[in-house]
Amino acid sequence: QVQLVESGGGLVQPGGSLRLSCAVSGIAFSRHTMFWYRQAPGNQRELVAAITTGGTTDYLDSVKGRFSISRDNAKNSVYLQMNTLKPEDTAVYYCVAAFLLQQYWGQGTQVTVSS
Repeated sequence: QVQLVESGGGLVQPGGSLRLSCAVSGIAFSRHTMFWYRQAPGNQRELVAAITTGGTTDYLDSVKGRFSISRDNAKNSVYLQMNTLKPEDTAVYYCVAAFLLQQYWGQGTQVTVSS
């Protein structure tokens, strides 16, 4: 079966860093565009970062220069390096794989930025 399993979330102080990982199985990973979404309580889900099969990346304006998405096709994994974290980054972060009209979502990992 298809599985996307996020890890690496947790509690961090403002200005700190976290690295999220997403391990993907059950699909042809290298054919999929990968995304990180996030959702905070009371807010809409928003696209944080994307990386195409060719390695092109895109970011939410508020995280540009702080976050970096990457992928390792040999490991069927996608990562989100988050630096200089702010309280407004607090959310559940979701890993998403997409190919044509098909999407797969992980269960999410909680990131809390608080002093």
